[in-house]
Amino acid sequence: MELRRVLGFRDLVFFYTLTCFNLRWIASAAEAGPSSLVVWILAALGLFVPLVASVLELSSRHPEEGGLYVWTRRAFGDFPGFMAGFLYWASNLPFFPALLYFTAANALFLGGAKGAALQESRGFFLAFSLAGVIVASAVNVRGLKYGTWLHNAAAVATWIPAAVLVFSGVVVFAQSGSATSFSPAHLVPSADVKDALFFSTIAFAFGGIETASFLGDEIRDPRRNLPRALLVVGLLITAAYVAGTASLLVALPAREASGLTGITRAIAAASAKAGLPAMQVPAALLITLAGVGVTGAWLATAARLPFVGGLDRFLPPVFARVHPKWGTPVVAILVQSALSALFVLLSQAGTGVKGAYDALVAMSVISYFVPFLFLFASTIRLSKAPLPGGAIRLPGGRPVSVALAALGFLTTAVSLLLAFVPPGDEPNQTFAAAKVLFLTLALVAGGAALYAASARRRRVLRT
Repeated sequence: MELRRVLGFRDLVFFYTLTCFNLRWIASAAEAGPSSLVVWILAALGLFVPLVASVLELSSRHPEEGGLYVWTRRAFGDFPGFMAGFLYWASNLPFFPALLYFTAANALFLGGAKGAALQESRGFFLAFSLAGVIVASAVNVRGLKYGTWLHNAAAVATWIPAAVLVFSGVVVFAQSGSATSFSPAHLVPSADVKDALFFSTIAFAFGGIETASFLGDEIRDPRRNLPRALLVVGLLITAAYVAGTASLLVALPAREASGLTGITRAIAAASAKAGLPAMQVPAALLITLAGVGVTGAWLATAARLPFVGGLDRFLPPVFARVHPKWGTPVVAILVQSALSALFVLLSQAGTGVKGAYDALVAMSVISYFVPFLFLFASTIRLSKAPLPGGAIRLPGGRPVSVALAALGFLTTAVSLLLAFVPPGDEPNQTFAAAKVLFLTLALVAGGAALYAASARRRRVLRT
């Protein structure tokens, strides 16, 4: 049974909203102060623009299911393709609980004083996160025809608080000025390690524009709809991150921003100063819905990698099984959900909520950036081939595509190296860096061992 083409242009715009734009990054950026506005722009020029251009080029040439995995395999062969897909898939496992912790922290505002009492409750965060995985899994098993309802509603729920924050920031600034100074001295990023590490986090926030390409066989007219959606969402997201961060800093001093709850608090503070009705509870409700929707969108993306791996026999054929009624890769989705739930449980081992959240974000960055190196390198190599019928090319042709891909490769490589550097408040810098390096090498070794096992299995099947 084949996959069903159910995603149109509007669905792609909403889907990209969920995977590329996340309110938690606005809170994290505001916590770093006004210089984060300049960092947003630098990251957009250095990574986001090259990423959009490369995905546009590659998805137009090769719009089939599998996205980055398919492109890397076409450009460099089976093993690099497998490793790119494996590392991308692995990066999602710690990402899900980090995302759900953020969602749970903002959902606490729905409970008033009782909710505030649960801010350090491991039980609440675990229960909420597991429930989020279950809901996202159930919707995705039913198929993107139904999953788009959650994705589209969550995308609207993402844009409403962002719009309220920006509007309130403008009103507050006009009425009483800003809570944060935006003088030139405050806008210039410093050259210390802390700001350098922050750049890698902001670059990470611009990821996600590659996600819908993993669903190529489930998109209607992908060569037409993917590029249109990429361009529309790319402009919206860059503007929203910069405007949202500036508005949050207008409403709150940087020292009061928080990566977990800063958005809800900022919307409440800004709307109150602007004379609008109380927005804390509605904003918390919308952010909660958005968080569950983002989980569903990323789960749909990540599950397509083991599905395609099953089709290509890098994984057991059961991963390629499609549900007879709903036309979804049901085994791949359920395995992805089970492993995500396991990471939710493991993430709380021996640490508090804030420590778990920070550790999970850090774990995601390295395994996520390595596949981007393959993506940009694939753009350079595959752009040599003649353009297929119906495909589009960037203005300026191959020289522009190669130049942007090279810039993206360089930015990704720098961000990747920075991700290995421990935070400044880490008491044992050497041990922390060694631990990150060891875990990265272990992850790569695990992927290589899985590929070797699949190669042996395929040789047996051929004989």
